Amino acid sequence: MNKSLFFLLIIVSFQTLNGQNNSFTKQDSLRGSITPERAWWDLTYYHLDISVDPSTKSIKGKNSVHYKVLKPNSVLQIDLQAPLMITKVTQNGEELSVDHQGNAHFIKLKSDQKKGSLQSLDVYYEGQPKEAKRAPWDGGFSWKKDDNGNDFVATSCQGLGASVWWPNKDHMYDEVDSMLISVRVPKALMEVSNGQLRGVEDHKDGTNTYHWFVNNPINNYGVNVNIGDYVHFSEDYNGEKGILKMDYYVLKYNLEKAKQQFKDAPRMMEAFEHWFGPYPFYEDGYKLVEVPYLGMEHQSSVTYGNGFENGYLGRDLSGTGWGLKFDFIIIHESAHEWFANNITYKDIADMWIHESFTAYAESIFVEYFYGKKAGAEYVIGTRRGIQNDAPIIGPYDVNQSGSGDMYYKGANMLHTLRQWINNDDQWQQILRGLNETFYHQTVTTEQIENYISKTSGIDLSAFFNQYLRDVRIPTLEYRIKDQQLKYRWINTVSGFNMPVHVAINGKDLWLAPTTDWSAAQIEGNELQIDVDFYVKSKKL
Repeated sequence: MNKSLFFLLIIVSFQTLNGQNNSFTKQDSLRGSITPERAWWDLTYYHLDISVDPSTKSIKGKNSVHYKVLKPNSVLQIDLQAPLMITKVTQNGEELSVDHQGNAHFIKLKSDQKKGSLQSLDVYYEGQPKEAKRAPWDGGFSWKKDDNGNDFVATSCQGLGASVWWPNKDHMYDEVDSMLISVRVPKALMEVSNGQLRGVEDHKDGTNTYHWFVNNPINNYGVNVNIGDYVHFSEDYNGEKGILKMDYYVLKYNLEKAKQQFKDAPRMMEAFEHWFGPYPFYEDGYKLVEVPYLGMEHQSSVTYGNGFENGYLGRDLSGTGWGLKFDFIIIHESAHEWFANNITYKDIADMWIHESFTAYAESIFVEYFYGKKAGAEYVIGTRRGIQNDAPIIGPYDVNQSGSGDMYYKGANMLHTLRQWINNDDQWQQILRGLNETFYHQTVTTEQIENYISKTSGIDLSAFFNQYLRDVRIPTLEYRIKDQQLKYRWINTVSGFNMPVHVAINGKDLWLAPTTDWSAAQIEGNELQIDVDFYVKSKKL
């Protein structure tokens, strides 16, 4: 397969995950909006307590949902996707009636829901969850076997939603403050989830229950279950907030390969603590867990299936050679600990907040270890995958993300913005400041845009409108005659006024184009735009 075709297939996979769709239903609105039945209560805690039976590909258990009443109401929405079924809901020992509307379930409460009070209810469910056909792109449960015939099971559910395998408030705007995950599995297997292992409960029926506690807020798709014939090894990392426990879980026969390949994990931590600030989940540790699919950014439990080789399944997505200097899944998915798990979008329409910064993180990882020129070459190389097919920001309130360009067009947008700011120390402080200011928060695009504009001292509203909400590539139109350069921006939104660095006959020069013509006296007749800017040029 040629490299261009391979890269196109990767972008199509990203777009499949992002679920491009222009026709929306009531179910899309119930899933993607903050409905009245969601808005009145604030999540505080989950205890997900389930049994997983690989032999029947089924799960059974309950989720205890704890919440604070923001204003009185008598109907509460919980989400669970077919073919799983809610079998019973109880509160204060009483069984409650449920109005099932597709994947949204409206629980009719009996007890008084006083403003400010803390409440809880138990949602019992069971069944055979959707099986992931092409994880993590479509999501669900992956029921696989390892090379020795042992069950090898994992979950993945971004976009599709966590309600594909467990009942919850399946909207990103509201996160629990903490969570206990209890998973019962056959005794011959090990189960790994998010957070720290509190203990393993031994049962007489040939099963064990693993209890994992998450100390920090966690988004619902970040919760995961991983089951396999695992072996564990670990190391301590001396980070910005002290000693961080880094744990690794891999299939037994992959132990030696993992010990070599996972050396990228502490390298990742060093680079991203430098650029983004302290790892956001010291209390929950960091785990890298082998799974039977490519990988995913589950909070403090990053999943890995990249074949223990560098690149993306052994290929360099940038086409520059730099992409083979690191394991793509370890670096990309772990960067999501900062952008996705620490800073989380409220609406999936703003998924660029996760993916643009994380795709950009690949290049600054390269820069940290191999130099600024190498990092720039990497991110510029990824431009070959940009489609400019649709805006990066998607429609709101229907659980729909924008174009797959949120990855590498978004990364090149950020790389371009760095050139405009033209101060690497300030750029680093902006990246770190984002993670400090929005620490463990759900956010909107507007919040991110306003923060960067304020801290950079530049009104970036037109810049973000151009790259996030428009598909056109800014083009510097110019003509040179009698040592006079005339120039302007075309193919832009109103008010686009980004300065640009150029070379005229090899001499560096900054221009300040607007959408109106400007003029400058120059010496020479050959103009070349700095390749670090994601723009085009047109000579008249």
